[in-house]
Amino acid sequence: MTDNAANLDLSDPQTDPYAVAEAAAAVIRERTGVETHDVALVLGSGWGQTGDLIGETMTTIENTDVPGFGKAAVEGHSGTMRSVAIGDTGRRALVYGTRTHFYEGKGVRAVVHGVRTAAAAGCRTIVLTNGCGGLREEWAPGTPVLIRDHINLTAHSPIEGANFVDLTDVYTPRLRDLAREVDGDLDEGVYVQFRGPHYETPAEVQMAKVIGGDLVGMSTSLEAIAARQSGLDVLGISLVTNAAAGISKTPLSHEEVIEAGKAAADRCGRLLAAVVAKI
Repeated sequence: MTDNAANLDLSDPQTDPYAVAEAAAAVIRERTGVETHDVALVLGSGWGQTGDLIGETMTTIENTDVPGFGKAAVEGHSGTMRSVAIGDTGRRALVYGTRTHFYEGKGVRAVVHGVRTAAAAGCRTIVLTNGCGGLREEWAPGTPVLIRDHINLTAHSPIEGANFVDLTDVYTPRLRDLAREVDGDLDEGVYVQFRGPHYETPAEVQMAKVIGGDLVGMSTSLEAIAARQSGLDVLGISLVTNAAAGISKTPLSHEEVIEAGKAAADRCGRLLAAVVAKI
């Protein structure tokens, strides 16, 4: 571990976030006995079963044992990461059972630490999943939707300094095409990230719709930006867990999100497992 990584407070401007990511990747290599992972997955609400369907879990690591990571802060998420064999291909997936959300107040560096650690661990592709609110009435709860693009309303970026990263194709078109080979019924849309943790107001949802949004949530876009900066190909998939505020006829609740995720777990898990097998 470098001197800069010895300080694991990612909010400290004197800390090198990439050194912390390298230190985290070193622990993952040591614990798993695998020099390189190939694909990383961030499992959002409703996607927890996916890791079981990709293949055999070879190693499970508590987040708190890895530099820069912490406990899960959201009900329905797992505070572990797993090294999973991708079928009999000889490849490995690094599966995160939770993410750090921007609304937790730990700073953008902590939000994207998992992405940077994945890159340091050798991954060339990352799959970002989430549970979200849908703006289209035809997307019933339980519908998976490919993310074509995003609108970042957090007013923050994980990129520091004069580093001008092209986000034209932040969500890799080739991977979206591959996902549609698995499920030809997959629709796609634009994901709008709000800061949270409160749900959006009906007026905010209408604003998101006017500016081109189809999905609203509290994650993913900052991670996708960091992934592109790190040279990773990105596949984003949202699970519509509820109709967004003003579109939904009932009050929003996290319990609704969890229940919709459970109901769609098998379909979403099998979809993503089949996609990962093709990456």
